[in-house]
Amino acid sequence: MRMAALLVFLLLAGCGRSPFHMTGISGAMPRLDFRMTRVADGMPVTGADYRGKVVALYFGYTNCPDVCPTTLTDLSHMLEQVKSSDVRVLFVSVDPNRDTPEALAHYTSAFSSQIDGLRGGEEALADLARRYRVAYSVDPAPPYTVMHSNAVFFFDRDGRARLVTTDTSNTAAMAEDVERLLRK
Repeated sequence: MRMAALLVFLLLAGCGRSPFHMTGISGAMPRLDFRMTRVADGMPVTGADYRGKVVALYFGYTNCPDVCPTTLTDLSHMLEQVKSSDVRVLFVSVDPNRDTPEALAHYTSAFSSQIDGLRGGEEALADLARRYRVAYSVDPAPPYTVMHSNAVFFFDRDGRARLVTTDTSNTAAMAEDVERLLRK
């Protein structure tokens, strides 16, 4: 009888476990939706343009001394492990005054051709950041200071927010999660 009770307990305990390494946010955040400019080709893009792809969304800036290049390097390693053209990383500049289209295109291409640098005006950027509860600020007074959240949001092929992480160091775990999203 004890063995049967233990078996039922173990089965029920496993029911609540997520198959993902990153934090699940299904139903807690809105779909991927924005209007910005993709700097690689200067074309306006929306969230709908990325339907059919698994998308990672990250906010940062090109002059970031440490967090942004580390995060983009980790995301590039994840892309190399997944080996699918159906995955895109969207790097949204929170400092569009200094991140010119040319500078942003050069910066993102140094990491991976699957990373799209996105720029928008102040209102478009504020709307997108507010939509995903991302904090950022730019203080141009000396010393020029930029602050931003470090969350990376992952969206499935239908544009639904599915996962979030602030730690991108385990690229194998991220790759496994992205591959799972690709199969759904």
